[in-house]
Amino acid sequence: MAKSSGLLPIFLPLLVCALITLSLTSTEALKPKVARLQFYMHDVVQGPNLTAVRVAPSPDNQALTNSTGSDPFASFFGSVFVMDNPLTAVPDRGSTLVGRAQGIYVHASQQNEFSLLMTLTYMFVSGPYNGSSFSVVGRNPVMGEDRELPIVGGTGMFRLARGYCLLETHSMDGMNAVVGYNATVIHY
Repeated sequence: MAKSSGLLPIFLPLLVCALITLSLTSTEALKPKVARLQFYMHDVVQGPNLTAVRVAPSPDNQALTNSTGSDPFASFFGSVFVMDNPLTAVPDRGSTLVGRAQGIYVHASQQNEFSLLMTLTYMFVSGPYNGSSFSVVGRNPVMGEDRELPIVGGTGMFRLARGYCLLETHSMDGMNAVVGYNATVIHY
């Protein structure tokens, strides 16, 4: 027993140093980081080179261009679209591709408004977040000036992400749109 107690003064300080190092490392890893991203999403539902397609039409509106009744937005209620939209650094569709927005959106309003329920993942294919993604789920009142979608998770550098996206329609051509995003992503 005398020999093992002689090793205690040597191993005890090493054990304390190791525990302190581990606690500092894990504490640093738990500090949230904030990424602020700006990009443009190109949603093309009419014409050539579609990026979003309707997979379930509303019973009231079988054709995308045939809206009936006094409220054309209500006639789209229940229509479901699947999308794979390019994300670019600036509003020009031919500019640098930074990622893709993939997911679904549903026309969710029966009232006199254009409102979507969106479930999307924004995947980045270049720049510092290449290979990472974040996801949003929320209501998008498309014609509103102040639009915000919650960030509910992510992958890669955005693992355990939360935050929000502020949306602003940059331009519309019929039902096709270029939407500017300012995203604040809190991640670890």
